[in-house]
Amino acid sequence: MKLENNGLEGKQVDLNRLDDLMSSYGLVREGQWDYERVTYDRKFELKEGIYYLRVFGYAVEGDVGAHKALIQLLTPLLGKYYYPHGVEYGDGEHFPASLVKQSEKILSDINGELDKIVK
Repeated sequence: MKLENNGLEGKQVDLNRLDDLMSSYGLVREGQWDYERVTYDRKFELKEGIYYLRVFGYAVEGDVGAHKALIQLLTPLLGKYYYPHGVEYGDGEHFPASLVKQSEKILSDINGELDKIVK
């Protein structure tokens, strides 16, 4: 499920500042990166299943591996995890309304913080 209209898509921010900000909202980068792309994940374990809020970005300048990059954010996604196949984001998936609302709030709060640091 695409989580649009939250203001994140297209914003550009320094990788190190982004890592700190995302971490403060429970979104971790861990090993989900290469030299040009990043993925921040927050895991939700509910009675309905396991879900992931994912925020993607790519380096418009610099190198992620060197921790010197300017990251442009893409549209965040909400997905449901299925063992052993992975995360599905499709329109046919059911996402609890409370999870969608919580995810939208997290993204809105992150956008507010980014507005303070991104020119």
